[in-house]
Amino acid sequence: MHDRTPHTIPTLHLTDAERIDRLRLIRSDNVGPRTFNSLISHFGNARGALERLPELARRGGAARSGRICSEEEARTEIAAANKIGVSLVAPGEAAYPPRLATLDDPPPLLGVRGAPDALMRPMIAIVGSRNASGAGLKFAGQLARDLGDAGFVVISGLARGIDQAAHRATIESGTVAALAGGHDRIYPPEHQDLLAILLKQGGAISEMPLGHVPRARDFPRRNRLISGASLGVVVIEAAHRSGSLITARMAAEQGREVFAVPGSPLDPRAAGTNDLIKQGAALVTEANDVINAIQPILERPIMLEAREDDEPLDFNTDPGERERIVALLGPSPVSLDDLIRMSGLSPTIVRTVLLELELAGRLERHGGGLVSLI
Repeated sequence: MHDRTPHTIPTLHLTDAERIDRLRLIRSDNVGPRTFNSLISHFGNARGALERLPELARRGGAARSGRICSEEEARTEIAAANKIGVSLVAPGEAAYPPRLATLDDPPPLLGVRGAPDALMRPMIAIVGSRNASGAGLKFAGQLARDLGDAGFVVISGLARGIDQAAHRATIESGTVAALAGGHDRIYPPEHQDLLAILLKQGGAISEMPLGHVPRARDFPRRNRLISGASLGVVVIEAAHRSGSLITARMAAEQGREVFAVPGSPLDPRAAGTNDLIKQGAALVTEANDVINAIQPILERPIMLEAREDDEPLDFNTDPGERERIVALLGPSPVSLDDLIRMSGLSPTIVRTVLLELELAGRLERHGGGLVSLI
């Protein structure tokens, strides 16, 4: 077994007060990861951002301020999380998966539990069909086992089919489950026992609060964690319009490697994976195909670089400029670059107006940096 120790040393440790303030901010209405990062960057800390939320929401057109998470609610959530062994950690802290922290929109506080070492080691994602064939399940288990023997942690979504086969094959070497709901709301319910077993040598991560029951729209958010925490994503058996293809798309957007296992053209469960190969995904028939492709990436240090949203904001925006940007928005998603070009305004002003609209509950963010008006 090769040693795959991480190159990253934790660079951050929040005080209890800072952790509470950050939890209050991300649990407040209309504050997502990108908006959270922009607010922290501009105001310097979560406490300062919390004080300005009502004003910024009004500037964005909100009739009334959204709910702001109270200090009591934050303390209650932290206590409940600790009771079941969940820690809420920020990017750069110990136990926060290093590659996940490099995203433009990493979860500001990630609920983690299990073996801390597993969460810090290099990960490979394996995802695929819930209704997998016997051959697909067998290959998923063999591939996962070989990657585990090579020193990698396998991360997946705890779903039926390919996900659970990959988890079960790497219980001893270490596997991580990304959850769509809170740590106390496991889906599917029959995998609670699997989760309990894998936590001994592996881990589980979620950005959702305790008690959150996963909904359909939460699974793409979970998929973002799977791809973001990994060096690359291997897709085994995915039909057209499969959630696994969403994970592959996110991986490509995040700069991760995308791998696909070919299948029979007669099996609809292989249609998506075969298409991925046509589109340039690396073909995989054995673990070495994955290992050889990601070896050069392993040799590079993991850097937490300045993010796009770290650029300054300008809350002295003229009302006419705000109206110009709003007029360009609609239900169809548009990119930030297009908004800047069409409005003729500076990136700083456009970013500021979008943040205000989001805090007012009027803006929706999509993959690929697209936004639309609600």
